[in-house]
Amino acid sequence: MPRVLVVLADGCEELEAVTIIDLLRRADVAVTVAGLEPGPVTASRGVRLLPDIALDSIGGESFDLIVLPGGAEGARRLSESDRIGELLMQQIREGRCVAAICAAPTVLGRLGLLDHRRVAAYPGFLEPLEIPGVEIEAAASVVMDGRIITSRGPGTAMDFALFLIEHLTDPTTRDRVEAGLQRPATHHSSATEGIAIRVMR
Repeated sequence: MPRVLVVLADGCEELEAVTIIDLLRRADVAVTVAGLEPGPVTASRGVRLLPDIALDSIGGESFDLIVLPGGAEGARRLSESDRIGELLMQQIREGRCVAAICAAPTVLGRLGLLDHRRVAAYPGFLEPLEIPGVEIEAAASVVMDGRIITSRGPGTAMDFALFLIEHLTDPTTRDRVEAGLQRPATHHSSATEGIAIRVMR
C-alpha cells in the first residue's frame, strides 16, 4: 500500500488539503496528515483541521510521496521550516516524489527543486523567486517533471488528487475513485487537453 505524508500549516488552503486527503484515502492509500506545529491547524478560511500527528513526531519513516497543500500563509510557514526543507531534500535524494499545489510550489522553488523544470502554480507566486530555467505551464492542471508534481490551485485540486492516485496506484483505481465522485473520467494526460503534462527525466 502506498504511503503518503500530507503536511498542513496554519493558513493552508482547506479545499486543497481536504480534497487531497479524502481522495487518496478513497483509493486506499495510507495517508498520514502531519501538522507543522502540534495541535489543530486553522486554515485560510477559518476551518480548523486536526492532523493525525505533529511533524516533529515523525522519525525515520519513509513515504512514497510528500504532498504540500497551498494557501499563501500556509506556504510561507512551510518555506520557513527547516524540518520541511530537510524532509523534501531527503525525499528527492532517495528517489521519491514530492507534490505541491497553488502557492506551495514556492516551498520547492526556494529549495532549488524547480530549477530548469516545467511546473504549475497559482499565478504570480513563482515569478518573484526568479527560479533559473523554470517553465510555468499556465494551461495545465497538473505537471509532473521528474519526481516533482505541481498544480495550480483550488480549482485543480481534484485533478491533482486524481493524478496522484494514478501515479501511486494505477489508472483503474483512479477511474474507480473518479466514477464514485460522479464526474467524467479525465485520466488522459496530454498537454493539448490541458489536464496534465508529464516530463520524464
